[in-house]
Amino acid sequence: MSASASVLLGLGHAASAQTPPPEAAGTTTLPKIEVIEPKHTQPPRRPKKPVVTTRREAPPPTAAPQTEAQVLTSTNDKFDAARQSIVAPAGATAHQINHQAIEAMPQGADAPLDKVLLQFPGVTQDSAASGDLHVRNEHANVQYRINGIMLPDGVGAFGQILDTGIVGSLALLTGALPAQYGLHTAGVIDIQTKADAFDNSGKVSVYGGSHGTITPSFEYGGTVGQTQYFVSGRYFQSSVGIENPTPSYNAIHDNTSQEKGFLYLSTVIDPTSRLTYIGGVSNGTYQIPNNPGQTPAFTAFGVSNFDSSKLNEHQTEFNQFNVVAYQKSVEDIDMQLSYFNRYSQLHFYPDTIGDLVFNGVASDIYRQSFVNGIQEDTAWRVGNAHTLRFGFSVSSERTLVNNASSLFQVDASGNQATDGAGAALPPVSIFDSSAKTGWLIGTYLQDEWRITNQLTLNVGLRFDQMYQYVDANQLSPRASLTWKPYDGTTFHAGYSRNFTPPEQVIAAPVNLALVQGTTQQPGVSTNSPVLPERSNVFDVGVDQKIHAIPGLEVGVDAYYKTARDLLDDGQFGAAYVLTGFNYERGENVGVELKAKYTNGNFNAYGNIAWAQQIATNVVSNQYLFDPDELAYIASHNVYTDHAQIWTGSLGASYLWNGTRFSASMIYGSGLRAGFANTDHLPGYTQVNLGLSHDFNIVAPNKPTTIRFDVVNLFDSIYQIRDGSGIGVFAPQYGPRRGFYVGISQKL
Repeated sequence: MSASASVLLGLGHAASAQTPPPEAAGTTTLPKIEVIEPKHTQPPRRPKKPVVTTRREAPPPTAAPQTEAQVLTSTNDKFDAARQSIVAPAGATAHQINHQAIEAMPQGADAPLDKVLLQFPGVTQDSAASGDLHVRNEHANVQYRINGIMLPDGVGAFGQILDTGIVGSLALLTGALPAQYGLHTAGVIDIQTKADAFDNSGKVSVYGGSHGTITPSFEYGGTVGQTQYFVSGRYFQSSVGIENPTPSYNAIHDNTSQEKGFLYLSTVIDPTSRLTYIGGVSNGTYQIPNNPGQTPAFTAFGVSNFDSSKLNEHQTEFNQFNVVAYQKSVEDIDMQLSYFNRYSQLHFYPDTIGDLVFNGVASDIYRQSFVNGIQEDTAWRVGNAHTLRFGFSVSSERTLVNNASSLFQVDASGNQATDGAGAALPPVSIFDSSAKTGWLIGTYLQDEWRITNQLTLNVGLRFDQMYQYVDANQLSPRASLTWKPYDGTTFHAGYSRNFTPPEQVIAAPVNLALVQGTTQQPGVSTNSPVLPERSNVFDVGVDQKIHAIPGLEVGVDAYYKTARDLLDDGQFGAAYVLTGFNYERGENVGVELKAKYTNGNFNAYGNIAWAQQIATNVVSNQYLFDPDELAYIASHNVYTDHAQIWTGSLGASYLWNGTRFSASMIYGSGLRAGFANTDHLPGYTQVNLGLSHDFNIVAPNKPTTIRFDVVNLFDSIYQIRDGSGIGVFAPQYGPRRGFYVGISQKL
């Protein structure tokens, strides 16, 4: 009750208790007002004044505080996102797969990296001696990046330096690449290392089976203070190290042993900067497989009859790389400065007598490369509409190419020279060596302009300079447009001008004067230097989510490339090493279709690509070709040896009651063969199956995984190469059917 109401009630109560006065004359009598005394009630109890004590009520429940390791993981996730922004492939065609999807394929992380890449659109299988694979019918011209940092070229013919087990996610970028991607531009294989491996856990595994295959491996990652680390290692042994030159199930003299190691360290210096180290090493020894039944052509040291199944050629390869990267993020600017180096070594050991008897030459070939360089990339978000990206790279490479050969002198008719008694003269020795320190310099500037929420324009300019056996440079414009008119629909179209230097080690010149009058004297004496490739690439495509079928995505992409001084290389001799050359002009055209479907525990994908690459007129290292073949190429458009018309891949996996079933398939219509690549090999299909299951033997969070895989389920016998065609020396067959079993234990 208010104070005013209490006063009025009190006055009314007093008035009713008094006798009214007599009325005075001339006054107005007021009506009698009777106020009823209200019923007394207990006044409301005022709240007591709170007394402050040391005991407090419990606060409302909140999320549990993050551990130091969780905070560090969150910080590194932000740095990873910033790094992705620095080298964002705006306008390019991107195909991506993560570690979980790789594990869901047959063989999982035990599959070689090149076999995983064959599941991407437009990636063609080839022999190890020819580079393992081709992206959009290009030979080589593919760059590898780890966490956005480009790895320089090595000298290996078939040793793969990277192990699939380190992959957190794997992206293949093709098409009209933005300006930050230079040098090799047919495809960029961008590997992001495993980011979920720093919880002080790891895995040990053993995998093996047919063809004497055994490959133990381990990996472990953890967190110490502000540092995350991940280390892995693998040993591989098999009796089929390189493709079998015969259709038989077991190859002859084809053993290999390989070791690989990888280390990743990342330290957060402060909330805006971190330091990362990435290092890897691989070492491999390979027997060169033999093809029995070959016909001897020469006599060496009195030997004129030699069993080709007894040849003893072999090759060793060693690769090592190191990367140190400093990353900084301040407000609207993200940058990364990296130092990298790579050392590569290859040594081919001939069978001196056998190679002389069959080929008239036995070459001991040694190649070495040591690269040092720095790379800087920056992304600056200027307002809401523009992101400027700019950076540079500088690298120096020291290469050494030695060729110590034994060969025969020839007479005027080109036959093996003899003495006066008709006996074959002994072989003579020559030594050809080339050493070079070369430089590659590149810089770029580009603007990603978000015109609207649906339309983005990316324009850039790149400049590249090379100082190698040939000095050259180029200013290259790039432009692309990305349009997202509807939810789930993305159109892209782009143009890029590209400048591709040859790998310095395969461009090393030879001294033809040393082989005059010998079995290695070429029919063509011209030896022009290998040139950089200059090209124009046009690319257009669309990706679409099919809303009527949730989980289904489809896409189509078309490209057209014109090139001057188109780069190519091949194996022009018994040694498993590659030598580069140029076509004066080249064209590359293709269309790729892809589809991906996800529904709960079921995943499936399919790709089909049509492509064609033609070229004309060899303009460097002409001595590698026979005169009639060189003349034909000069007046005709010919297919390049790695051009395949149709390429396809297909795969699916399903998880049922803890068991994963998987299948994959690759299809090829056949690489080129015959005189000047005028023919092609028959088409082929290879199907693989996989089965895996997790058992909780040690602990629920530390599963034991058992897997069983079948490679080439139907034992399809097919040739990848038949020994004919430009730059092809020996036949190679695809893998025969193999059964493999693996067990891995999470630590």
